[in-house]
Amino acid sequence: MSKNEGCYTFQDYLKEAKLTPAEREEIRLDVELTGRLIEAREARGMTQRDLAEASGLKQPAIARIESHRSVPRVDTLLKLLVPLGYTLKIVPLEGSERL
Repeated sequence: MSKNEGCYTFQDYLKEAKLTPAEREEIRLDVELTGRLIEAREARGMTQRDLAEASGLKQPAIARIESHRSVPRVDTLLKLLVPLGYTLKIVPLEGSERL
């Protein structure tokens, strides 16, 4: 029996799932966004409670976002990013033509 036999990772799911390119991009964006949000919070030495106080959101809402149980709306995301010193920016995908 191999070390990973019986384990099913998120990457395994993505390989096997019948997802459209848009669905795959949505998942990738959520994972990257949440990871960067956590990194920014930790880099500032903030707890979820600290970020809740600075953003006006409740700590359980931040925990749901960070654990991927909730996807924040843009206005909620901005409330989280501003106290961390960030904002959103729209950039073209690599290889796509600009308008």
